[in-house]
Amino acid sequence: MSQSDTVRRILDTAEVLFAQKGFAETSLRAITGKAGVNLAAVNYHFGSKEALIQAVFERYLTPFCQALSVKLRELELDDDPLSLERLLTVASRLALGSGTEEPRRAMIFFRLAGQAYSQPQDHLRAYLRKHYGDVFNQFTTLLRRTAPDVPPVELFWRVHFSLGAVIFTLSGMESLQTISKKDFNRSVSASDIAQHLLPFVVGGIKGS
Repeated sequence: MSQSDTVRRILDTAEVLFAQKGFAETSLRAITGKAGVNLAAVNYHFGSKEALIQAVFERYLTPFCQALSVKLRELELDDDPLSLERLLTVASRLALGSGTEEPRRAMIFFRLAGQAYSQPQDHLRAYLRKHYGDVFNQFTTLLRRTAPDVPPVELFWRVHFSLGAVIFTLSGMESLQTISKKDFNRSVSASDIAQHLLPFVVGGIKGS
């Protein structure tokens, strides 16, 4: 097995186990056992469990934030008025991706995000601020532009609560798809779910 294959298997396994069980409950031995590698491989490639957690988030966030930054720059230069709906639609489309496997990967990521909220990881917060803080600030600046009447502190709380709704909904996409099909005989895609969620989030942030 090549080194790149070893790293990929470790990350793939860690991603799923962290999302299912949480960070504290998932041991490195559980990850290596399921991935079919030895513990020394994790220590060699990542150095620590904290670094492995960061690498799991990096694999999703780096391409997402790179693409988001480009789109946000386009919105900044656009002369047309920017609406909250448009800003959030851009972010959600990038988050869910366009490939057949990307919505599932996004679902796993949102489960990871939920674990990060319920099991605070100070090292992860510092890592995200260091590596993605500029993009987050870029997004927040545009967000404030779309909701100028909402005071900064109130906007923080509304965004926080809205993010909770987003994480809960998108981390459970498969369950929602099953319920929709069984109860209403409607097949819904990840983008369909996001479109249903968007007005709720917009209303929550604007307070309307």
